[in-house]
Amino acid sequence: MISIDELTFRYDGGADDVLRSITLHIERGGFVGVIGPSGAGKSTLLCAMNGIIPHHFKGDYYGAVTVDGKDTFDVSLTDLSLTVGTVFQDVESQLINAVVEDELYYGLENFSVPKAEADRRVADVLSQIGIESLRRRAVSSLSGGQKQKVAIAAVLALRPQILLLDEPTGELDPVSSRQIFALLKTLNEEHGITVVIVEQKIMLLSEFARELAVIDKGQLKYHGPVREVLTHSAELERMGVNCPRVVTLSNALRDAGIDIDRLSLNVDEAEAMMKAVLE
Repeated sequence: MISIDELTFRYDGGADDVLRSITLHIERGGFVGVIGPSGAGKSTLLCAMNGIIPHHFKGDYYGAVTVDGKDTFDVSLTDLSLTVGTVFQDVESQLINAVVEDELYYGLENFSVPKAEADRRVADVLSQIGIESLRRRAVSSLSGGQKQKVAIAAVLALRPQILLLDEPTGELDPVSSRQIFALLKTLNEEHGITVVIVEQKIMLLSEFARELAVIDKGQLKYHGPVREVLTHSAELERMGVNCPRVVTLSNALRDAGIDIDRLSLNVDEAEAMMKAVLE
């Protein structure tokens, strides 16, 4: 679905490469969390996936990114946006209309979707996201979590196959953050949308994502199933990535030669692990 081959990129005027020889393949229907320290190149990587790089942000670009078999270098941003939807870190800058339903109609009107079809899509996506009650609300009156849901709904109205999100829960409380992740899980599992999310909340990624990709200093350090990647918690901590304490405990026991069944990702799993160890 997304294939990145030996991608290297440096912004115009930049002194160093922001991405360095990254090769990463994401299957259709995947749910991948992208983690790494601040300044590692995570947001730049998303911009390469949706075509903002190289079409908007210019620079030295080597390698290739293909999305659904199309090279992003050769496809316009407009065409890519029908396959790849993006929710940016600053959701306030993404919402440009005063009323929720106007925000959902905006993209559809720009792509000349017929009125009857647009009406169906807006109704469908409001129901799908569970925000029918917000339809005629002023965007300025919404909470942070509600604004995130509206931004996601506006993207989904265009029916993309891929959803990219850049730290969508950065400004949200724990309850709202979990609601967003639960929504993404539903979109992924029930509607087949490929989800790639940059996120600092590793505990949530551990619960909801199926794979993790670790970026450090512009390089892909690890990529694979969540439990497999998190076995490298000591190295992740050295990079500046804060792993869940249950993960650190699991790896410490394993390093001490204690046989554990599998890496624990949450408190319940850690409790079962400790009971087995103590017995």
